[in-house]
Amino acid sequence: MAVQDRQYPMRRPQEQPQLRLTHADRDTVAETLREAYSLGQLDEEEFDQRLDLAMRAKVRADLEPLTRDLAPAPGGAPNAPTGAKETVDPRTPLPSTPVERVVAACAHAGNYFFPIVAPLLIFLASDRLSPYVRRQAMESLNFQLFCLIAGIGSLLVFWLVIPLLVTVYVLLGVMILPAVASLAALMGKNWRYPMFFRLLKDD
Repeated sequence: MAVQDRQYPMRRPQEQPQLRLTHADRDTVAETLREAYSLGQLDEEEFDQRLDLAMRAKVRADLEPLTRDLAPAPGGAPNAPTGAKETVDPRTPLPSTPVERVVAACAHAGNYFFPIVAPLLIFLASDRLSPYVRRQAMESLNFQLFCLIAGIGSLLVFWLVIPLLVTVYVLLGVMILPAVASLAALMGKNWRYPMFFRLLKDD
């Protein structure tokens, strides 16, 4: 009895999985889109659409079409992230629109009404807003966490001189610095609170 030939599916070469994007990758493309918008390469509708897609992108292939037809960034830098991981200096000012500045200011001023909660909610939603809002909301949230930890630590050792000074600093900082930060955000500044440490950092 003849053995019937069986057809087996051909095994395809295993495809390499695409690397997931970081916030720094999205920030780089967002800055390129803002530059193109300011140069007139994109109109307002195109800019909004591409920025929204950039903020929701998951892998590098999602970002490449967004900057493929744009002029290279100044200095010959590529418009889209390459395979090497890039880092964004948190002190580098990010471009921002008037609406983004108002939202960023709310992340700071909201601490007068809803400490920690206000910047936390804006930070969680910032992936769909803008890199500038995300950075300012993170900075505001870091400051509130710093004040909370420093305040609790100072109360535990209140009889020492240095913790007492830290407590005074925290109280003054909570009352004054969010207002200063809100004004700085409204002017598009990259505000940085004077802190000893930051729990949350950019990828």
